[in-house]
Amino acid sequence: MKKLITSTFAVVAVLFAFTSCNNSDNSSKSGALSSNNAEKVYVAPGEHDSHYAFLSGGYSGNLTVYGLPSGRMFKEIPVFSQFPTSGYGYSEETKPMLNTSHGFIPWGDAHHPDISQTNGEVDGRFVFINENNTPRIAKIDLKTFETTEIIEVPNSAGNHSSSYVTENTEYVVAGTRFSVPIPQRDMPIKEYKGNFQGALSFISVAPETGNMDIKFQVLMPGFNYDLSHPGRGKSHGWFFFTTYNTEEANTLLEVNASQNDKDFIAAINWKKIEEYVNNGGGTMMPANYAHNVYDEVTHTATSTMKKEVRVVNPSEVPGAVYFIPTPKSPHGCDVDPTGEYIVGNGKLSANLTVHSFTKMLDAIKNEKFAGEAYGIPILNFEDVLAGVVEQPGLGPLHTEFDGKGNAYTTFFISSEVVKWKLGTWEVIDRKPTYYSPGHLAIPGGNSGKPFGKYMFVMNKITKDRYLPVGPELEHSAQLYDISGDKMELLLDFPTHGEPHYAAAIPASIIKDQSQKIYKLADNKHPYAAKSDADTKVIRNGNEVHIQMTTIRSHFSPDNIEGIKVGDKVFFHITNLEQDFDVPHGFAMIGQNNSGLLVMPGQTKTSVWEPKEVGVWPFYCTDFCSALHQEMQGYVRVSAEDSDTPIKWSLGEDIE
Repeated sequence: MKKLITSTFAVVAVLFAFTSCNNSDNSSKSGALSSNNAEKVYVAPGEHDSHYAFLSGGYSGNLTVYGLPSGRMFKEIPVFSQFPTSGYGYSEETKPMLNTSHGFIPWGDAHHPDISQTNGEVDGRFVFINENNTPRIAKIDLKTFETTEIIEVPNSAGNHSSSYVTENTEYVVAGTRFSVPIPQRDMPIKEYKGNFQGALSFISVAPETGNMDIKFQVLMPGFNYDLSHPGRGKSHGWFFFTTYNTEEANTLLEVNASQNDKDFIAAINWKKIEEYVNNGGGTMMPANYAHNVYDEVTHTATSTMKKEVRVVNPSEVPGAVYFIPTPKSPHGCDVDPTGEYIVGNGKLSANLTVHSFTKMLDAIKNEKFAGEAYGIPILNFEDVLAGVVEQPGLGPLHTEFDGKGNAYTTFFISSEVVKWKLGTWEVIDRKPTYYSPGHLAIPGGNSGKPFGKYMFVMNKITKDRYLPVGPELEHSAQLYDISGDKMELLLDFPTHGEPHYAAAIPASIIKDQSQKIYKLADNKHPYAAKSDADTKVIRNGNEVHIQMTTIRSHFSPDNIEGIKVGDKVFFHITNLEQDFDVPHGFAMIGQNNSGLLVMPGQTKTSVWEPKEVGVWPFYCTDFCSALHQEMQGYVRVSAEDSDTPIKWSLGEDIE
């Protein structure tokens, strides 16, 4: 008991020391706000940041784009949540993007973005990101910075160990955090052990288009599959997933899922399983899941309900799945750029454990097994151990690499980031971060070629870093210069939502590919009006379709009569501008979904159901020219039983 009390006081003392609100370092000459550091993050007016950073929006459901080193947020990309700024998820064209087997889900919990790769290097074509709650994977096209595809993941719950990509973007994975009955059925929760399973989904990505499809799911034992990373270089063809709750507890997990001294890293030989599947292996299982695709030609999304998925039991493919013991309740699972080292970050472990891929292959070849779990061989811990970083900090979570032989790990409890050396396992440097960090990111850090100039940490607790604005401040990110032997804290910047992981890339790889002109001739939307001469208003029963154009600085038509109470009015608005930086907005009084932001060359549709007679205005919401205020129009709404005819005009009175 005396030892327990002493240990408790020691932990409390450490927590107090590392999470105190003392900000005295900010006023020192070496602090993050010193003039020297301010110069390092300063981007002069008219100049561009050197890097893009894509941060998950957490419970916002979206993806945010920041510049580095400035820390300026440039855009919030709507992905899994409705977004009134642009009308995403409200417009008729984008509503299908949020369809699921559970119906229309207008929000999400976005965690882990990853950038597409070619030959193990980030190529800047796509960003993939997972949705944790209603399991989904989305693809964002970096030519347009728009979400173009979302696929739901069946047999899954808590889609957490995703969305990481293989080194040629052959696959993006979606591992389940929560094991569930597969197929779902009514059963007592207490019968969890031995009856629940965890599905690890491998989603193929078409090389040219990026189109996604669930190739196969590996049905694993009912553990929690927390995070994952692909092999690369020598370990390309493998994927590694951390597990916890190998106890298969179903209640009070903070106690009951922390009993085992070691949990596992699941090593999956996806190349072997892929070969098996290509030869007809696996079983087609009934499933119900949505596949939503946005067509950039018709400017319209479609949602298709899929009815089956191919599943593979590890016992069907001997030699494809192994368990690597790793201490204790591991969270992060990270693979260095060479593909040799696999880092298991045990949240409850005093040390950092690093496994060797070469030793793993040798242990498999020589059948150095410690036993098995549900028929899956468990490798001997000592036989796959590369090394241990001794007592580097408290509460390790995630590790990234700089491509120079160094690793950087966040420590949640001791609120610090620690730099250590691969191979020698020695701690080189440590710096405090404020406070309670989760993920960190180095541009290209999850690839075979990191760009090791900057590293930024995403903290879970902000406390006193910013002006108080009531409960729940924006979270804090902190940017470090890692180009030298020692890390140097350069900048605090707030982040929207609750960022989890982030992916970053040199701006030069993306910005020249960004689409600048959106040709009106390419618009194949069925209700597009490509000139004022194409505008029209057509009644079909109580539906009225208005094909409208917008250009600086008017709508055509701008006066419409013949609309009646009870009508369902579809405004199909085409933006005649083609320069990427000239969107137009549209808002109608009484519109009970959202206004629109219509991008250049694009057609978008909003529905309005008038409830009262009168003359009601609409207007442009996005400042577009000196005559923006004049960009407006009127809709006359008559009684439901009136005989007012449909008429419209631009620049003349309606006769």
